[in-house]
Amino acid sequence: MAETMIGVIGGSGVYQIDGLTDARWQAVETPWGAPSDQILTGVLDGVPMAFLPRHGRGHVHTPSTVPYRANIAALKMLGVTDVVSVSACGSFREEMAPGDFVVVDQFIDRTFAREKTFFESGLVGHVSVAHPTCARLSGAAADAAEAAGVRVHRGGTYLAMEGPQFSTLAESRMYREVWGCDVIGMTNMPEAKLAREAELCYASVAMITDYDSWHPHHGEVDIAEIIATLMGNADKARKLVAGLPRRLGGERTACPHGCDRALEHAILTQPDHRDPDAVARLRPIAGRVL
Repeated sequence: MAETMIGVIGGSGVYQIDGLTDARWQAVETPWGAPSDQILTGVLDGVPMAFLPRHGRGHVHTPSTVPYRANIAALKMLGVTDVVSVSACGSFREEMAPGDFVVVDQFIDRTFAREKTFFESGLVGHVSVAHPTCARLSGAAADAAEAAGVRVHRGGTYLAMEGPQFSTLAESRMYREVWGCDVIGMTNMPEAKLAREAELCYASVAMITDYDSWHPHHGEVDIAEIIATLMGNADKARKLVAGLPRRLGGERTACPHGCDRALEHAILTQPDHRDPDAVARLRPIAGRVL
């Protein structure tokens, strides 16, 4: 039976995990370069954890320049089994109000300036992201959020935009009324796709800060209001994270949804045609099947 190791990718306003013992920041170098920052590792309630600030401490990376491949690879290389993403978002639904959390279960990816796969010429692989988040891990995150006193919406579609600008009014209306999205953000893609390629269970906790620009009584996104809500959400997020170890436990069985076996039949390039350099780069991610 494997050991659980929880990885938390902290978004805007979430830069630490409270209560870690044996805590230390450590650098990790991956075949795709360095991650956004050093990674804080330690133990919380008997369960190993790793924390990575997505934008780097001090918020130095834009949504487009976050090194997504290096981030996921670094967590995998440290032994992480379960990744909980925490990020700020806007809401397209009246009932999903600022201060609420949405545990996302679907995405529409509208990003275009990011590397979205670990695979490359010479080592071709295809994974399914029909269900891009892990229902088991998402349920644990939702339970932990509710226990922390957060109003939680279980399930929702996240529109991933490139940014860094916020939506036009026309875009906001289209995403809400035509495409049926629930929340909008800039960072969960390609993060979720890469986590699937790395055979990591992935859950997305989207913390609502605003109503984007569609709402007739709230108008355009107000940065000052976003920051104020963000700070309140960050406190709730830290409480959510503190509740994860006792819900996931220290011993880990196989994921019932197959997240940890996503590469079982994914690699199509025949062994005698695989580029040795590509194989070497992919080994930290796909070594189980290579």
